[in-house]
Amino acid sequence: MSTAMSSKLNALYTQLPPGTPMTSKDLAGLGISADLAVHYVRAGWLTRLGRGVFCRPNDPLTLGLCLLLLQRKFEGLHVGGKSVLDWYGVRQYALQKPVLHLYGLAAARLPGWFTERFPANYHRKRLFDEQPGALLHVGEFREHDGSGGPKVSGPERALLELLSEVGVCQPLQEARELVEGSHGLRADVLQELLRCCTSVKTVRLCLQLGREVSMPWVEKLDPATLPTGSNRPWVSQSTDGLLVLKP
Repeated sequence: MSTAMSSKLNALYTQLPPGTPMTSKDLAGLGISADLAVHYVRAGWLTRLGRGVFCRPNDPLTLGLCLLLLQRKFEGLHVGGKSVLDWYGVRQYALQKPVLHLYGLAAARLPGWFTERFPANYHRKRLFDEQPGALLHVGEFREHDGSGGPKVSGPERALLELLSEVGVCQPLQEARELVEGSHGLRADVLQELLRCCTSVKTVRLCLQLGREVSMPWVEKLDPATLPTGSNRPWVSQSTDGLLVLKP
């Protein structure tokens, strides 16, 4: 093996954290060309995950590092909804293998190498009037060492993302139970998000369920400043737990 190749292999194995997926561009930054990457795959020094994506052999991928890679590809990608509520301890019951809920602004399909390791659903959604590069109350999930992690919704935004799915793929009863566990939400943050929310259904459902389960934050909201639409009532369908608005 040449000295140059040995140096590039050393960089591949020492300059990136364990569990890191790498794109062809990442490899090029280490001096590994596309042809050399093919050679490394054939030699067993590199594993191909999918088109243009690689990892080191026998190196289990880390969720956070995989999300960071996907966020470079998909506009506005972040962890949200039920997943974030679970991370903050707002849950109906603990699941052994919870499905990861990801949200983004553009049509996208999660790669197979990712979903095979981390079962996930992707929701394309523009739920708020916001700038793509400055999502409201979405920030980095800090790792234990203080380093920046993948982008995640704050708990208030996550609740609204969850409620936006009621009537689509989210049962109403479970949503109600999750709202019942949301005592610690910040009313001022909810007020800001609700004011910018583009879904009347989500706004009204948040107010309705908050009142039904007597959440402390609901009394601090100002419904008069929120986009609640008309006064038409909601209809709960007991057969499937979904919610529809009267036309």
